[in-house]
Amino acid sequence: MRSIIFWGLFPFILPQAIYVRKTAPRFSAAAGPRKGTVGSGTNYNLIAIGDSIIAGVGATTLAKALVGQTAEKLSFLLDCKITWEAIGSIGAVSNQIIEHLVPQLPEKQPDFMVVSAGVNDITSLSSVSRWRQNIARLLEALCSYAPAAIIAVAGIPPLRGFPILPQPMRALFGIRGETFDRIARDEISHHDNAIYVPLDFEPEPRMFSADGFHPSQESYQGFGEMMAAGIAEKFKAIPSE
Repeated sequence: MRSIIFWGLFPFILPQAIYVRKTAPRFSAAAGPRKGTVGSGTNYNLIAIGDSIIAGVGATTLAKALVGQTAEKLSFLLDCKITWEAIGSIGAVSNQIIEHLVPQLPEKQPDFMVVSAGVNDITSLSSVSRWRQNIARLLEALCSYAPAAIIAVAGIPPLRGFPILPQPMRALFGIRGETFDRIARDEISHHDNAIYVPLDFEPEPRMFSADGFHPSQESYQGFGEMMAAGIAEKFKAIPSE
């Protein structure tokens, strides 16, 4: 039903969509090395893979973006050292992550993974069936790559509050985002080592970078806390050998 509403109303917002695509500012990925280490003690490896959130758009460095902030918070929660690496691509849709980024994963399997995908699938008008197929493929690929790793998948953020999207486009894409989020959560539930980390917050302008689309550096801190908390909870629930 939601898909019928989306496609039924989309022709009315098409001029808005074309305008936003033409005029939206294009920000660069975060600066700095794509690898790092935080904390001390027992070392665990974390790899983040996915779209511009993983590339750190909106943050000055990757250490201040999602991967670095997740590593920092996780190091504190588990009282350990975290060695992290980011494999992200601006604008990547789910099938591009599978085809171009998954092959870049290092030979050494990580203990933890962070995944961000889906928003670009929505803005590029991917179908619901294609999204379900691709998120399932991505999860299968990551679980096959690192069977023992905890894989934390970020939920779809509330597009209904993205400043760059004018109304009614914002509301319509918000509905679409909720549909994609439910599909991702369902597919994640089929994998014992994967967790869904919801991004269901009330969006405010200060939470976004100057492009009105990506998180602000402050938001990355909160985002990292949520991802780390989900991973730590799953990790502590695993029975000791």
